[in-house]
Amino acid sequence: MPEQAHRSMSRRDVLRSGAVVAGGVALGATTGASPAGAEPGTDLAHGPAIRPPALKPGDRVRIVAPAYPGDGRLVRGQQILESFGLVVEYGTHVYDQFGYLAGTDADRLADLNAAFRDPGVRCVFGARGGYGTQRIIDGLDVAAARRDPKIFIGFSDLTVLHCRLWRAARLVSLYGPLATWTDTRTGPESVESLRKALMTTDPIVVTRDPAEPSSAVSLPGRGSGVASGPLLGGNLTMIQASIGTADLPSLEGAILLFEDTGEAPYSYDRMLTHLRRAGVLRKLAGVAIGQFNAAGDGSSGWSAAQAVTDRLADLGVPVLGGLHIGHGNGQLTVPIGARATIDTAAGTLTVEPGVR
Repeated sequence: MPEQAHRSMSRRDVLRSGAVVAGGVALGATTGASPAGAEPGTDLAHGPAIRPPALKPGDRVRIVAPAYPGDGRLVRGQQILESFGLVVEYGTHVYDQFGYLAGTDADRLADLNAAFRDPGVRCVFGARGGYGTQRIIDGLDVAAARRDPKIFIGFSDLTVLHCRLWRAARLVSLYGPLATWTDTRTGPESVESLRKALMTTDPIVVTRDPAEPSSAVSLPGRGSGVASGPLLGGNLTMIQASIGTADLPSLEGAILLFEDTGEAPYSYDRMLTHLRRAGVLRKLAGVAIGQFNAAGDGSSGWSAAQAVTDRLADLGVPVLGGLHIGHGNGQLTVPIGARATIDTAAGTLTVEPGVR
């Protein structure tokens, strides 16, 4: 779940609520059809991965809000991007408010597609998570993303965008901080990780931190070792919510990445159980686990790590936890779709660059 300190209703509450009506008008009524070229069902399961060009000073970055509206923290995000020599601009509706969303579905989708269609924009940067990307994802112009590959970066609710860009365009994207930047959570190491992912072709290495709650997911024997494959996934709530849609790609041979926030241990159990029952985890190469943020102390019986250990123990693939990826402090940026290797003995996740 996203941005716990900045919401009055959790994303899971909204997902459960179904159609929401404000002022007598159904909020979901604005995106009933996909535009020409969107091809929402296209699945390029066996095509080569496409890496967008690395950014260079002077490149334009467009901040858009597919979910919750931007707020004052965007000032700091803009400062950081400008310190890299980048030119920052905003989608028209970033600060709009429509219920809990950044404007109507039609307006948020228009901003998103305008960014992908503009040849001068070299990076599309998510303003904020929260909830709302699922409402517009079927209208994403994936043909534009194929024609002119550019960097997309964001996380949390924007996981569905990462999944759709990979499944429909084979576009490698970046799972990292949003433009609503908070220095207390994402400090200098997060800034440098972001710069490196955006502007260099160096491989990215994330090392297990024993202090992270997910590092307690320990699976000796068949749950240890080395595994390689494309790094796919993101926020666990959104991965589960994508089952049966055109978003969730095949995870066969992949390293599944997941993280979440504000979820109790039983919720991790429930989500992973759903993925198992749907056959999603059947042919994984391995699992990389990010941050279990605000998951509770396990006083109800199991900790989140214990619940996850129980659900993954019989998969027979290497599992590495304790990674600074997700909603917790020190969030790092990693490419989604790039080839990755986990080494449980070394405690490392190594990912090929997401840009060329």
